[in-house]
Amino acid sequence: MNLSEYFQTHNGRLTFEPAKASAFAKQVAGDFNPLHDPDNKRFCVPGDLLFCVLLNQYGLHENIAVEFAGMLDGTSSVSLPSELGDRTHLKDSRDRDVLIATCRGKKTDDAAFVSELSEQYVKFSGKTFPDVLEPLMREHDVMINPTRPLVIYQSMQLSMDKLSGGAVDVSLSNATLDVEGKKGLVELAFELVSDNQLIGKGSKSMVLGGLRPFDATSMQTVVDDYNALKSAAQ
Repeated sequence: MNLSEYFQTHNGRLTFEPAKASAFAKQVAGDFNPLHDPDNKRFCVPGDLLFCVLLNQYGLHENIAVEFAGMLDGTSSVSLPSELGDRTHLKDSRDRDVLIATCRGKKTDDAAFVSELSEQYVKFSGKTFPDVLEPLMREHDVMINPTRPLVIYQSMQLSMDKLSGGAVDVSLSNATLDVEGKKGLVELAFELVSDNQLIGKGSKSMVLGGLRPFDATSMQTVVDDYNALKSAAQ
């Protein structure tokens, strides 16, 4: 993955072109969330792209957590501090928090390993819908709005036992959904394996909005439409 194709830096600020950020979501992550369509009025830069840029710019720490505090549109830039500390706020050009990064422990700047881990993580993350979310929603008898689906990345974290390795495999270890009225919180736990050895664990949190009672026919239409978009892009 040549991450430099998907972002630009200038004078300590980070910028994204909507078309390229969308290409990252579709071509690298396999993520066809409508919020990442450059023509969408509510377009936002994929959270996974922001996370990958952090690793690219600052290296991989033994423990890293990212809270997505706000959605970044295609016209704003993000401040790039000289380093990431215990709790670093990255702000947009309007001085609003975009994300909050917490980094602890040793780190590696091994570009090949960081790139491999980043790419495999985003490919795993991009499979969240429909592979993981549809069964969860069916189990809890709720579903997102089929005409205006709202799935928002809230946070993610990694805890690494090892900061080196070859090919990395990322696999789901647990998935939960807590429903409160029309909102739901999804927690995904995953493991990272390299050279047949567990090298780390992580978790990803998302918020589902506009929940309503599960309807199998409507949900299948959403899944079919999503898969059609994915097939057309391949």
